Amino acid sequence: MRTAEMIDGGILVGHDGSKASSEAVVWAAGHAARLGICLHVLRAWSLTNAPRPASMAPGYVPPSEDFERAVLEQLGRDVEALHLPQDCTVELHAAHGQSSAKLLDAAKGAEMLVVGRRGAGGFRGLLTGSTADQVVRHSPCPVVVVPISDHHS
Repeated sequence: MRTAEMIDGGILVGHDGSKASSEAVVWAAGHAARLGICLHVLRAWSLTNAPRPASMAPGYVPPSEDFERAVLEQLGRDVEALHLPQDCTVELHAAHGQSSAKLLDAAKGAEMLVVGRRGAGGFRGLLTGSTADQVVRHSPCPVVVVPISDHHS
């Protein structure tokens, strides 16, 4: 695993496990494969949304490294399930903290930042999710917001 701060080129995409973020990863992977550049998939996490590590036991809270490993393992399974193009080089990243802040920090080394348009924050008038809104406003690189498709699985 490389830390988000070490991203050097390529396309960065945020994935939080939602359908919108999965569609953003698929879109970004297609472009990364066509351009022959690396796809960096980042999941921001906190103790409240991280999968529980195997080392967790009653009365014992594992170190943050164990939580981060569990986040990366889940992210790996989620990305594998998307069946991305075989010629797409993918690197997974986990960052402890608020998603838009971690994406913006990592985007300093990226050529493009891609996020899904989730809009699940409860504000009906907000056409993009709060993360997408923040990265569009503050990104150090070009941003693509991928809308969720209308087709149903």
